[in-house]
Amino acid sequence: MAFDPVQFVTVGLNGLTQAALYFIVASGFTLIFGLMRTVNMAHGALYLFGAYLGYSVGKAAGGSAEGWLLACIVAFVGMALVGLLMQRLLLGWMPGQDLRQALVTIALSIIIADLLLMQYGGITYQFSPPEAISGGVEIPFVVGGTYSTVRLFLVGAAVAIGAALWLLLNRTKLGMIIRAGIDDRAMLSALGVDVPRIFLLVFALGAGLAGFAGVMGGTALSISPGEDARYLLSSLVVVIVGGMGSLGGAAIGAVFVGLAEQYGLFYWPFYAPLVTFSIMAAVLALRPHGLRGRPA
Repeated sequence: MAFDPVQFVTVGLNGLTQAALYFIVASGFTLIFGLMRTVNMAHGALYLFGAYLGYSVGKAAGGSAEGWLLACIVAFVGMALVGLLMQRLLLGWMPGQDLRQALVTIALSIIIADLLLMQYGGITYQFSPPEAISGGVEIPFVVGGTYSTVRLFLVGAAVAIGAALWLLLNRTKLGMIIRAGIDDRAMLSALGVDVPRIFLLVFALGAGLAGFAGVMGGTALSISPGEDARYLLSSLVVVIVGGMGSLGGAAIGAVFVGLAEQYGLFYWPFYAPLVTFSIMAAVLALRPHGLRGRPA
């Protein structure tokens, strides 16, 4: 295949927008898995559940712009409540028991996926974006001269979410408590802080971000069965490459994975998965704790 610089730039933009979606999903995953050290293998199921829930709400609202905003809110709040129940009723009883947490959440993800398949079938769905972010934006050096406004909005949303989470964790009292609880939970409890309640809120936030990402992914791309496993795997790779517990690492990892996936699919479609996993293997070989991670 002859090198086409215009096509190269377009694929790069696709990679960045894919990375933005991966980051929104993985930001919730890094809060739960990276910061709290809670193994939640149902995170991809929360993404898919939030997408379908948002789609139902948006459809009931007639596909309007207000309906799309309501779908984002309901997906976030709904999955936050589901995450809160998961932590309260299941995972909160097995802290530090990684294998039990993994098995329980895998079983839960299978149940959620099968129930969603029963309810929505194997049809592919897609949100109708609000008029303000529909259509295209003129960008030079891309195929067709324009690029999807929804995809660019997705990048902006990822940047805003990343900045908000960084401020929460590094510039607020709650963030200080979260980081202290991760480093020395026993000492923080001795100081009178209700650590289980704090971790409950963090888990709910991470789950809510997965639900919100489902609406964003369903708007920029589509919703279909099997995406729960895809985004769970992508989140794992992003967190491993970037480093557990690091939002900055998650952002870097998402960019690496998104670009590798899109360029791999375009230039080497039969070997695209090898490109992504080769990056993960190389990072683990050179930096076992990830690009920005630290020992657990």
